[in-house]
Amino acid sequence: MSLEDAKKELFKRVEQKYLLNEEKFLLLHDMLQQYFQKDKYYESSIYNIYFDNKNNDIIINSIEKPKYKEKIRLRSYGKVKNNDIVFLEMKQKYNGVVYKRRVNLTLKDYNNYYKKKKNLNNNQMLREIDYYIKYYNLKPYIFVGYDRLSYYSKEDKNFRVTFDTNLRSRFNDLRLVDTKDNKLYFDEKMYIMEVKSLYGLPLWFTNILSSNNIYPVSFSKVGSIYKKERESYVREHFKQYN
Repeated sequence: MSLEDAKKELFKRVEQKYLLNEEKFLLLHDMLQQYFQKDKYYESSIYNIYFDNKNNDIIINSIEKPKYKEKIRLRSYGKVKNNDIVFLEMKQKYNGVVYKRRVNLTLKDYNNYYKKKKNLNNNQMLREIDYYIKYYNLKPYIFVGYDRLSYYSKEDKNFRVTFDTNLRSRFNDLRLVDTKDNKLYFDEKMYIMEVKSLYGLPLWFTNILSSNNIYPVSFSKVGSIYKKERESYVREHFKQYN
């Protein structure tokens, strides 16, 4: 997503995800050049801090794939300093349609709001997000980062394709930066392609995907990382008793 999009405080769209190995990525990437052009902010590193409660209710609910789910995250596009903009977001999904509310804050204002408990309830969206955080007793839980390539259709700027790679995470030192504690999710080079549109996907695009055996998948970045971490913990715990 470009910084142009990031300025929007409320929007809705249809999203689909696809997992591509490097061979599929290179093939599709070359094929799409005639239909798409690079976003103004074509290459970016995206950093997120996802919120949850002590029982991990938000992530567990997402893994169960309900018709409706929601999450809170803090996001930055690249490294940020105190006076740079970050985005406190509530992302809701119902029957495949994504609704997103976001508040633009400086990193300093966010720290004043969350860490120092200063009242910044100066707009409706921040009040909604603040209520949700307090009602469910949410706290920063996990850092998730990835590197993104962004494109938009030459015919429709609302039709966007992004490729995310180097999916990484950590559960400590929850700042919007990369650290040595980052852990890569995939063992090989993989790309998460996200297709975003207001009105569904055009036929020519779905034909390109199907002709190359590329099909949508259900893949939550934070949910998948959580499941992998839990499975790793269970395996290590099981070894202690065998």
